[in-house]
Amino acid sequence: MAGKVLFITGASSGIGAQTARDAAKAGWSVALFARSEEKLKTLAGEIGDAALAVPGDVTDLPALEGAIAKTVEAFGSVNAVFANAGTGLNTPGIENGDPEEWSKLIDINIKGVLLTLKASYAELKKAKGHLVLTGSVAGRVHIPASVYGASKWFVHGLAGNMTTDMREWGGRCTVIAPGMVDTPFFSDAKPDKLKPEDVAKAVVYALDQPSHANVQEVVIMPTG
Repeated sequence: MAGKVLFITGASSGIGAQTARDAAKAGWSVALFARSEEKLKTLAGEIGDAALAVPGDVTDLPALEGAIAKTVEAFGSVNAVFANAGTGLNTPGIENGDPEEWSKLIDINIKGVLLTLKASYAELKKAKGHLVLTGSVAGRVHIPASVYGASKWFVHGLAGNMTTDMREWGGRCTVIAPGMVDTPFFSDAKPDKLKPEDVAKAVVYALDQPSHANVQEVVIMPTG
């Protein structure tokens, strides 16, 4: 598994957990980062020796730095990072929106991505590695007064900027933009929408391209 070590944030459920399973089957070692230590340990036990649980909060830079260090200690390198952790809003829009919710969303969806990249940048550069970001179709279209959508516009903009930066040192950057996905992100089930497996397959597809090819963006929409 040399040269195939993937660090995943938001790894305890949904897209992150399924990506860990699929990546491990594709030959990757996976470091699982999220706040829920019990869920991470259960998932790591399911995957086996190719998985490492490194619990922590994506808004905590020292926790991220410590998790990256533990990943390198366990597996020898960090060759790819999947910055997947994200959150939504209970009160969307501006007029009735809750500024405290906005702060939490900005901390996770924007600062959390930046801190993940800050913590892993040196290892990615050393490995000429691959950064994958969870964007959204909401970050490609304009939705009336959507604060969540605006946070994903940031992610898409950052992905483009990082593609340009990483190209200079042999790295790659991909943004995955799904439509609505049936995950615990939503309080109600969405059985006619995308599944975590659909998004995980796209992540692994991008990761496993030959080093001379960069899949810069993958857009996935439910047919319904």
